[in-house]
Amino acid sequence: MAEVVSMPKLGFDMAEGKLVRWVKAEGETVQKGEVLAEIETDKATVEVEALVAGVVRKHLIPEDTSVPIGEPIAVIGTADETIELETLVSRAAWASAPQAPEMMVSPAAPAGPAKAAGEGEDGGLPGGVRASPLARRLAEENDLDLARISGSGPQGRVVMRDVQEALQVGGATPSEAPVYVPHEPRPTERIPLAKLRAAIGRRMTASKQQVPHFYVTAELDAAPVMSMRSQINGLLPEDHKLSVNDFIIKAAGLALRELPALNASLDGETIIRHGEVNLGVAVALDEGLITVVVHQADSKPLLAISEEVRVLAGRARSGKVRPDDIEGSTFTVSNLGMFAVDHFIAIINPPEAAILAVGSVRDAPVVEDGRVVPGKLMQVTLSADHRVTDGAQGARWLQIFRGYFENPVRLVMDELAGGAGREGL
Repeated sequence: MAEVVSMPKLGFDMAEGKLVRWVKAEGETVQKGEVLAEIETDKATVEVEALVAGVVRKHLIPEDTSVPIGEPIAVIGTADETIELETLVSRAAWASAPQAPEMMVSPAAPAGPAKAAGEGEDGGLPGGVRASPLARRLAEENDLDLARISGSGPQGRVVMRDVQEALQVGGATPSEAPVYVPHEPRPTERIPLAKLRAAIGRRMTASKQQVPHFYVTAELDAAPVMSMRSQINGLLPEDHKLSVNDFIIKAAGLALRELPALNASLDGETIIRHGEVNLGVAVALDEGLITVVVHQADSKPLLAISEEVRVLAGRARSGKVRPDDIEGSTFTVSNLGMFAVDHFIAIINPPEAAILAVGSVRDAPVVEDGRVVPGKLMQVTLSADHRVTDGAQGARWLQIFRGYFENPVRLVMDELAGGAGREGL
């Protein structure tokens, strides 16, 4: 019996395809699975296989022609059968409308849209099962009960891919066929770009395009900081406890004081090494990131840094930042450790020369005196502007930062030496 081949849908957003080339000519024999034609979409040229064996009786579409999905493109039949071409093509075009997601091969039938014997109206079978002709044929060939297969087509219609999925699960039989119930997809949303997100996009695009980034990563021993933090927090009220980020900010501030090459920015042909060490701290908001600034972070005690960051972040999240809260940073710290992120690389925040990306503190085995013992590790990555500094200086800065972070008593000793932190601690 003659079969009509329709333009298949080869992508979820495909509306039409261009028939580039007929691989099988009219009058040529084609086997099931052989390439029948080449179809060009907006993404690729795809080979379309014949789903039935027979003789290509008629090309309905010439080469280099674009047609909508579901449009009849060829007729395959036996060499000697009589074909009512107009009736066959008309019925195929009518039947293809609700089945565009599947490559249709519609069987011949009497004139008009009447269904074949054994079908109910609207493509249904006795018992209320709705299935495409190709799905019915494939199920019959493999002795599958269509009533036990959930359809993913329009209005729950069982289509070819549903039957194929049932066959792939251990050679399913009618009593074993899995029932696939597709979840209700979330509606597609169109969200206007927030002003903050648009500004971040412009700045970060300019930074990646114009600033020659290089990156240096180090893995740090976080156990000493975690131990000291636990001891200090045991003496503090719940709403004033120190975070790991407070130690990072203090250590970064002292490292920038000691090696000011990274506490810098580029102004035309001039490198500016800033006198103040003003640490930008990235704060996550629903609409994007905002950087608040701890001014003179190298000179402030840990508790003062912790309280200032808490206040600044609170104002940022409530939309009540002040100009000084977000201006004047000379170096930025971006910490995603609270999201269980092991490692990431940050984009430099112009006009600064560098940014430090901080991952989470994680439990890991470490070697001490030749023995493997439990430890706590943390990865940090420095992104720096190669116009202002270089890899050797970046590595040197990370060494200095490591010295402060892995020996947190130095953070406290710096405060005591300067007379700044005795009252705070």
